[in-house]
This record gives sequence, C-alpha cells and structure tokens, in this order.
Amino acid sequence: MLRGGSVIDWHRLNLTGPEEVRRFILNQEFDPDDEGDETYLEHVKTEAIDYLRRNFAFAIPKPVERATLDGLLAMASGKGHRQQCACTILKAMQIIGHLNGKEQLFRLPLSDRELFHLVEEKVYRIVGTMLSEGFPITEFVGGRKNLDSIYTKLMSKAESTASAVYDKLRFRIVTRSRDDILPVLLYLSERMFPFNYIVPGESANTLFHFRSYCDDHPHLRKMVDQFQGHFEDELNPSDNKFTDPNYRVIQFVTDVPVRLPAHTVELAPEGWQSLGPIVFMLCEFQLLDVETESNNESGQASHDAYKQRQKDAVFRRLRLGARKPTDPKTLSRK
Repeated sequence: MLRGGSVIDWHRLNLTGPEEVRRFILNQEFDPDDEGDETYLEHVKTEAIDYLRRNFAFAIPKPVERATLDGLLAMASGKGHRQQCACTILKAMQIIGHLNGKEQLFRLPLSDRELFHLVEEKVYRIVGTMLSEGFPITEFVGGRKNLDSIYTKLMSKAESTASAVYDKLRFRIVTRSRDDILPVLLYLSERMFPFNYIVPGESANTLFHFRSYCDDHPHLRKMVDQFQGHFEDELNPSDNKFTDPNYRVIQFVTDVPVRLPAHTVELAPEGWQSLGPIVFMLCEFQLLDVETESNNESGQASHDAYKQRQKDAVFRRLRLGARKPTDPKTLSRK
C-alpha cells in the first residue's frame, strides 16, 4: 500500500497459521466452507497449472498440484521447492481470478450504480465496525467522483483514457495521530480489501520514511529483515503534476472485491459460474492524521488550489492545444 508494488514480484507469503490463512480467503470474499466456491477455486487452480505447463513446461510436485487453496497458501508461506511452486501457482491464479471477475461485469446485468452501491455498503459497514470498536478515526468521508471532475481529470493529462479513472469511488480516513495510521491500514487490508489487489504504481506515501519508522518501533524492527524487495528510506511522492510538494498523505488504489448479490445471479446467463461469484471495483483510499490534514488545508497544498491548477491546465489544452503561448493575455478566461 505504501510502495505500490506488485505481488507478482514477491517470492513468498507470510501467513502464520490456519486461522490467518482462513481469514485471508474470507477477505477475498470466498467462503472456505461453500461447495460452489471450492469448485470454482479448484477450476482456477487447474487453469493456472495448465497455463504454467503449457507455456513454461513448469514441473509441479504432485502434493502441490493436489493441494486445496488453503494448502497452497500454507505452502507458499513455508520453505523449499514446494514453497516456490505454490507461490508460482498462486501468482497465476491471482491474474486468472482477477480477469474472471472483470469479465463477469461484462456478462451480468449489473450497472455501475449497483456496483458502486455494493462497494459503498461494504466499506461503510467495515468502517462502522471500526468506529464501534473504538478505532481512533476522527473523520471518514466517502463519495463518488462527479462527472465534471471526471471530465477535468481526463483532459488534464495527455495519457489519460476513460478506463484509467481509478477514483470514481474514493474514501478518506483521518486518524487521531500519525501512529494510528498503520494499525488502521492493517485492519483494512485484513477485512476490506486484500493486499494482493493493490494497484501497482498507483500509491503515494509522503507521510512515512518507512524504514526509519520501523527501526524506531521494536515490534516492527524485528520484521525488517523479512521485507521483500529493496527498501529505500525515502518517501514515495505522487507523480501527479498538480499536487503541491508540501501535500502529505498516504494514497493508494485498490480493486475492492465484492460478492455478487443473489438477485443478480438469478438473472445471470448460463455458465456464469465458470467466472466465479466475485467482481471488483477500483477505489482510491487516502489516509492521514488530524495534524497533517490541517496543514494540507492551507496555501498551495489545499484542495482548492490543486483543483485550480488542474482547471488552468485543462483550459490551456482546450484553448491552445500543444502550442506554447507567446502572449500571457491569450490565456485569459475572458
């Protein structure tokens, strides 16, 4: 969530027992005790293994090939050759299952509005539980991006397309202090969206020098040697050219999984089961603490200043295209 990396680049999992494995499966919106879910997951595993053999002649030990999903997850958190094989299969399953969920949206009579509602219902329910359990959340705001904002965003960047709007649904959580942010992130990743659906390359972290933060907290320091990938002790700023350098936030995009409602399944075409019962909705999440939020609300870091910079850029593109203006007056709005 802080780096915006891809789980396809990971070499192992770190699920520490049957209960954690089960919770991880439930967080994917699958029920380990449901026969239909078990059948679908076995289908995805078979597709993954066939792909690996077909394209890479990948040798898979029989115990790994025969393992159920919970068995694969446990193996991928272990050691040795079986661990590597299980990890490889799970990576292929990740891609296949994700594509199935996206394809399902094209086949089923499910409108964007209905999908938005399913995701909002899930997010509000989980955040409501957090508030009732006493999590130090001082503000929670959720909403749908309006059409004018979408138009402006698409016209503000030359490389943007309609399919690249990741924040049609966005949620903002403000915590009491900076030290409250990581526990909130952990809870969200265990109950709202699994870490494997964080969109690579769409994360910004301008709040934490993460390595230094871990070194300053003993319970995190002991995990540093197990981190995957190279950790530089630096912030991960947004590549959004309209964001002020003084703006501070943790921001990321995730595909939130939701289970298809019964009334939608009843109208589904024959064979829908082959694509599974889970669909996805891209959402943007922002997390910061009260003090940081207050600092962000002033000067060039404010949201109003950000929107004005974005609108000015759009207006220049619409009026002048790629030409460089020679007279400042040509940029006048009047």
